[in-house]
Amino acid sequence: MKFKRTFALCLSAALLAGCGTSGSSSSSSSASGEVKKVGVVQLVDHTSLNTIYSAWEAQMKELGYTDDTMELTFKNGQGDTNTLASIADTFAGMDLDAVVAIATPAAQSVAKLADDTPVIFAAVSDPVGAELTSSLDAPDKNITGTCDEVQVDQILETALEVCPDTKTVGLLYNKGETNSVTNIKNAISYLEEKGIDYVETTITATNEVQSAVDTLTAKCDIIFSPNDNTVASAMSAAGQRATKAGVPFFTGADSMVQDGGFMTVGIDYEELGKETANMTDEVLKGTSVSDLPVKVFKDDLNIYVNKDVLSQLGLTLPDDIKNNEKLIEM
Repeated sequence: MKFKRTFALCLSAALLAGCGTSGSSSSSSSASGEVKKVGVVQLVDHTSLNTIYSAWEAQMKELGYTDDTMELTFKNGQGDTNTLASIADTFAGMDLDAVVAIATPAAQSVAKLADDTPVIFAAVSDPVGAELTSSLDAPDKNITGTCDEVQVDQILETALEVCPDTKTVGLLYNKGETNSVTNIKNAISYLEEKGIDYVETTITATNEVQSAVDTLTAKCDIIFSPNDNTVASAMSAAGQRATKAGVPFFTGADSMVQDGGFMTVGIDYEELGKETANMTDEVLKGTSVSDLPVKVFKDDLNIYVNKDVLSQLGLTLPDDIKNNEKLIEM
């Protein structure tokens, strides 16, 4: 079951900035009590974020929320900061019981609403660095949620095991995304400690990703991108470019492997979406945000490999990876 949604036509570019997919149910109270009003803002369409939202929505149903008990408004920011700001303004006038924000920029855009409305974020890699909370254990800004802390060291360690002759690593990311900046700093620290050279290339929009990949494949043995939303949105074309050039593209999220990247070590974003729903439920039932520590997903990680890309690259996985029970071929 999916919650009812209505669609409105935006009549001008100005209106378009605040327009998204909106869902609502009857505003009357159900037998079980007052209808809860929840706004969800997602940064952009790509596989990771779509998986999170679908899992969140399904889990809310499992927890008992129906058209009669929850009025849901969903909006997509289309990867644009102005659109996100407009959505935040729209939510501010809706007297919501909770706001769910999927991805760091989306969470930052609605953080100002937390003075009056609890905010639950999903897939924020560095909540403290993004200034959403001062503490993961005791959220202090009426904002909490789930953290997809990328285990950069484990990904790069695996990359070097699969590609032991690597001398130069390409680092591709959008420097405007706080989560990416944090993860790239971690990557650089790891590579410098290992004495491996690296080349940084930054992008600001999806239409820059393919040319950036071309630049890096000419200089580097492998490429790494964290769970960068801009890169993820162009992952299909970027992965094809890298594979065609014979350069393995390691990523920060399983969805990026699914969409054409080569390999990662990471979390299950469906589980993250479910946990975000569980936290939303707690908030709607009256639990104080300060009593809900940020849930950091960093343990029990899987190894994800794109088997088609593996074949095209002509690589062979080391036995300890090939026989690992946590290996998932996509």
